[in-house]
Amino acid sequence: MNMVIILIQYTLLFATVLSLVALGGCFAEHSGVINLGLEGIMVMSALAGALTFKYLGSDASAIVIILAVLVVSMLAGVIYSTLLGIAAIRLKADQTLVGTAMNMLGTAAATVIAKAVNLAEDPTKPSSEIKYVAGRKAFLFVEGYEFNVFMVIALIALIGAYIVLYKTRFGLRLMACGEHPQAADSVGINVAKMRWAGVLISGALGGLGGICYITAGVSSWKFEVGVAGFGFLALAVMIFGQWKPSRIAFAALLFGFFRALSNVNSGFEFLKNLNIPSGVYNMLPYVISLIVLAFTSKNSRAPKAEGIPYDKSMR
Repeated sequence: MNMVIILIQYTLLFATVLSLVALGGCFAEHSGVINLGLEGIMVMSALAGALTFKYLGSDASAIVIILAVLVVSMLAGVIYSTLLGIAAIRLKADQTLVGTAMNMLGTAAATVIAKAVNLAEDPTKPSSEIKYVAGRKAFLFVEGYEFNVFMVIALIALIGAYIVLYKTRFGLRLMACGEHPQAADSVGINVAKMRWAGVLISGALGGLGGICYITAGVSSWKFEVGVAGFGFLALAVMIFGQWKPSRIAFAALLFGFFRALSNVNSGFEFLKNLNIPSGVYNMLPYVISLIVLAFTSKNSRAPKAEGIPYDKSMR
């Protein structure tokens, strides 16, 4: 297969993951809640989706597999994101600390659950790896090519996010709660409900990103490795994209390209001749994110009230 086509495939795959998760962060932050727990949400949702693949088996039809995995992964993301909602909205806890705790808990819990599932089947193999060969094929448009259903879902999500945020009453109210919650409250908008909506939508989109990530080019996953910092990379995409769906799409393609290079660099002769260690290519998307944010963060236009718990008495 032509290496350029493979590079395009992987670029679109990783851009798909990044755009879905970044959109999730975008909804949460537009409501006024910083969701640093996207990494943990991705891991827990990926585990839920992988177990759905595993127990549905190869006998189920492709449409049943697709629908079941999407629904379960999104539901897992929504449920796990309620931890952030309870802590940040109801208990007014520090959102940065809550998100960090969710990330650590997510990877640890997923590893324990995956090992417990495997031990129950074979006590001699305490592995955290879940296989889903047959199920993964259901998402591919053409077997052998990594163009899959998630790419269409990401495109729909990007268009839908733009319409919802800028063309609907719900979206405008959501953004009002992230910009000036006191003013929103004064005209009858329930700030707490809108922030809950932002957090739960964030969990659903993060869940889609999680299952998409672990099925990107592989047919099994060891959950102790988490999602390799993709939740944080998605946050960088969101910031570089200025919290706008159209810009997030462009940013996701840029970061996705550099991430894809780490998968296919050995297939390009001119890159091979440079004798650059593969570890450098693995670091590229994260290094690029630091460079991009260093030059663009000064002009970032984040929602004014993000990360600030809303106190009705301060209205």
